[in-house]
Amino acid sequence: MTIIRQARGTSAQRLGIAAESAACAALAQDGWTIRARRLQTGAGEIDIVAEKDGLLAIIEVKSRKTLADAAYALSARQRARLIAAGEALLALQPDWGHAGVRFDVIVVDRQGKLRRISDAFRQEV
Repeated sequence: MTIIRQARGTSAQRLGIAAESAACAALAQDGWTIRARRLQTGAGEIDIVAEKDGLLAIIEVKSRKTLADAAYALSARQRARLIAAGEALLALQPDWGHAGVRFDVIVVDRQGKLRRISDAFRQEV
C-alpha cells in the first residue's frame, strides 16, 4: 500500500468516526439511548445501535462530500451485511427492540450537516 493510499484511508476513517460521533450526539438529543457503537458481529460491523421506546434502530452512518453522495453510498451488499449483522445482534440480545426493529441510515456531509433516513430499507421476504 502506498503512503498516499494509507493517508487517504486514515483520513476517511477519521471522518467516519467524526460522523458517527455527530450521529450519536443527534440521536441522544432526540431521546434515543445508544446501545452500542461500532459493534462487531460475526456478520460484520454495525455503526450504531440505538433504542427509543422499545424501538431498536440499527444504523449505518455514511459521510461524503454532499448528503446526496452519502445517501447513494449504501450498496445492496452493505444492506445485506447489515441485515445479517442485525440478525446476529438480536440473537445475542433478544430483549432489545421489543417494539420493533428497523434499519436507518444517517448521512453526513463535509460541513457536518446530517440527515436521518428512518426505516431506510427492509429485509426482503
